[in-house]
Amino acid sequence: MEIAHFSDLHYSPERLDEADRCFGFAVSDAITRGARIAVVSGDSTDHRLDAHSPALVALARQIHRLAAAMPVIMLQGTFSHEPPGTLDIFALMGSTHSVFVANRIQQVAFASGGFLASAGAVFSEKELALVIAMQPDAVFTCLPTVNKGQFAASVGALAAATDLGDVLATYLAASGRVNARLRDAGIRTVGISHGTVNGCETEHGVTMAGFDHEFSLSALFDAQCSAFLLGHIHKHQSWERAGQRIAYAGSIGRFHYGEQGDKGYLLWEVDTHSASAELVPTPSRRMLCIDFDGPPDMARLAKFAADSGDAFVRVRWQVDEEHRQSVDRAAIEAMFAHAPGVKIEPRILPVVRSRAEGISLERSVDAKLARWCELTDVQASPLLERLQLLESGDANAIAQSILAGLEGALAEATPATPLTLVDNSASVVVDEPALVSASAGQSLDWLEGDLFAA
Repeated sequence: MEIAHFSDLHYSPERLDEADRCFGFAVSDAITRGARIAVVSGDSTDHRLDAHSPALVALARQIHRLAAAMPVIMLQGTFSHEPPGTLDIFALMGSTHSVFVANRIQQVAFASGGFLASAGAVFSEKELALVIAMQPDAVFTCLPTVNKGQFAASVGALAAATDLGDVLATYLAASGRVNARLRDAGIRTVGISHGTVNGCETEHGVTMAGFDHEFSLSALFDAQCSAFLLGHIHKHQSWERAGQRIAYAGSIGRFHYGEQGDKGYLLWEVDTHSASAELVPTPSRRMLCIDFDGPPDMARLAKFAADSGDAFVRVRWQVDEEHRQSVDRAAIEAMFAHAPGVKIEPRILPVVRSRAEGISLERSVDAKLARWCELTDVQASPLLERLQLLESGDANAIAQSILAGLEGALAEATPATPLTLVDNSASVVVDEPALVSASAGQSLDWLEGDLFAA
């Protein structure tokens, strides 16, 4: 049985062009390929949408078109993207076939083009006997996003971070016992969920490792599903064990800069004891990310601009705070004026000034100053004299002595013969002023350097 698996559509006003172009292509392709049933594994919307929003209208149109060709299952995704109740309206959008909204933990049998849901989390013995007698095309184990707030309220905030995975693993093991009996009866078993598998990679190549993720691979395989269809992570990836396969479809389009790999939907071929999946790429937009460790190289940027075509462009660089004005942002924006989108992200490195080594180890101000002079190759004696003067002298007395010294120096430097203006027709004769040396009893050492150098 062929299943068209879509995920993370993220319809919103901001992402409408990308989402609708890619999802529209995927819907048309799945219909052309003759898929038996369609699954949307969460995050159909990016956030709460008003009923009159063009993004919601576009999504409804595509779901209605999909339901005209095959039955559809829509799974509840992350609550921040799909607030509870958002998907309920899509259950009314079926046409030739119905749209089933899986907004609670349950098992669903797909038979004769319709859906039969379990009353509880798994089929009871009575329900299971009925399902086996029906011989449905497949039984879906639906595990939508768990409300972590409610879970934390029931088990405590500290336990919620690590216990959620154990609780979900317990449920998957219980559903696995039911699914094993269904597989023995020749019925296909398929899992659908929205969450993070410990050890998976994000669309930016970051490995998700921790104790607070929803699933482990062993727990998912314990569900005894031939195929397990996952959403939430935007990068396509899959795992296989003894014929069972687990896979993320990834996002339908490229919504962020730096996303790795192709975007698309998965076309599954599911049998009772095996499954395979093919990624069908969608016409997602190209994104060009240009990073510089230092200031941007304008020549390289010009080459990138010439080859960028219709790509969305992001330029990053880092520069010292003192040289931030040396980068011409307007020129960079002008280079990529033809691009449908340009994002410029400079990183300004603050200037960090550290104290000279060893100063903090000295106990007196004199010693600290002498240590600083030693490290900076500055003559210490004039500075130490001035420091002692500041410590022991009166401020007014110091100021008076400085002014007196300045007046004496100016008087001694006055030219011996004043300049004389003569007739314009005659040449101007200027006597060189005689330099008067300092008197024997007066020293000009205090004029050397900065009087208040520290």
